[in-house]
Amino acid sequence: MTRLDLRLAGRYLRSRRSSRLFSLITLIATGGVTVGVMALIVVMGVMNGLQEDLRDKILGPTPHINILTYGGGLRIDNWESVRDTVLAHPDVVAAEPWVFSRGIITAGYDFAEGPYVTGISPDTGTLSVTALPRQFIEGDLSFTTTLDSVQGGIVLGRRLAERLSAYPGDRVSMVSPVGSSFNPAVGGFVPQFWSFEVTGHFLTEMYEYDNNYVVLPLDVAQEFAGLGDAVTGIQVRLADPWEAPRVAMELSETLGYPYRAVDWQSQNANLFSALELEKLAMGTILLLIVVVAAFNIVSTLTMVVRDKTREIGILRAMGLPAEVVRHAFILQGAFIGAVGTTLGTGLGLAVAWFVDSRRMIDLDPSVYFIDHLPVRVDPLDLVIIIAASISVATLATIYPARQAALLNPVDAIRYE
Repeated sequence: MTRLDLRLAGRYLRSRRSSRLFSLITLIATGGVTVGVMALIVVMGVMNGLQEDLRDKILGPTPHINILTYGGGLRIDNWESVRDTVLAHPDVVAAEPWVFSRGIITAGYDFAEGPYVTGISPDTGTLSVTALPRQFIEGDLSFTTTLDSVQGGIVLGRRLAERLSAYPGDRVSMVSPVGSSFNPAVGGFVPQFWSFEVTGHFLTEMYEYDNNYVVLPLDVAQEFAGLGDAVTGIQVRLADPWEAPRVAMELSETLGYPYRAVDWQSQNANLFSALELEKLAMGTILLLIVVVAAFNIVSTLTMVVRDKTREIGILRAMGLPAEVVRHAFILQGAFIGAVGTTLGTGLGLAVAWFVDSRRMIDLDPSVYFIDHLPVRVDPLDLVIIIAASISVATLATIYPARQAALLNPVDAIRYE
């Protein structure tokens, strides 16, 4: 490229009849690239934001790995030795037993709920397996009770507590279908009623947990679920959650049958796979906007070639190399693509920041797990979008640039 190429490209970009930098058709082509790039950045940012927010909220109350058993029993009797084996792994930071069951809870009214009941060791330290101890808005995991005739403390998810109108210091009742006892007098199982004192609320901002989970002390949960000294599984926290699939495989091999290690990515594989597929599909569809803008660039340059045929013929007759003509038109398309990409990038980043910071779009957390539409622009995605846009715009110039370079000077002047 030479200064002559640049001057010729700049001259052809300017409108013949006005002093504006771009002609109307050039502005339309530039606007097409701008809109395409802006849409790509915003939509990719939305998809990234959904993935990051869902991942963070899932990793809050969820352990990185769960050690379970095969079959429907879901119980580990010798859990102390299993936990010691798990803790021996160099990537494991913490490991604790947990209990999982279902129950029916009521706060003394006709209204009742059927939450998931989980039991964990009382722990408010920084080495807890999950982030639950740091997600309390009232109380903690000490389960300290003040009421008489209760069988322990219970912690409720905030949304569940609001529906039950159960707050710290209130009494709630629960029925355990699993822990029911056989009564020969009635010839069947009689549900066992439990009385608990609400000692706290947690808010994970993950709708599923805040709406459907209650937490009991481990020993109380074991009795509630009828497990005795056994537990449902071992919860594991790693130094790096992204290493969970590898560590889970290693722990499965170390523990052997009947134990299995399930990592958080495998538990939510369908969700994240769907988001990745949707991100790819949306990116491909929106890239077509840039492709449409590239056709506008082709039509723009083709019209310029037709409009400047006489000038090109004169320049060629005066000895201007065909390579210079070709470069001039390539520069025109690249300039349109670069300007459109720059404007689209700026607008896309501004819209993404505005939508995310102002929480412009509310979502139903019962459907989407989150209460607003987050936007996170990934630098790698941004680089790919910019490179793809400029590349498409530049490639679109090949045909009209070649046609301009192949013009015969004699024919161009003769027909003009």
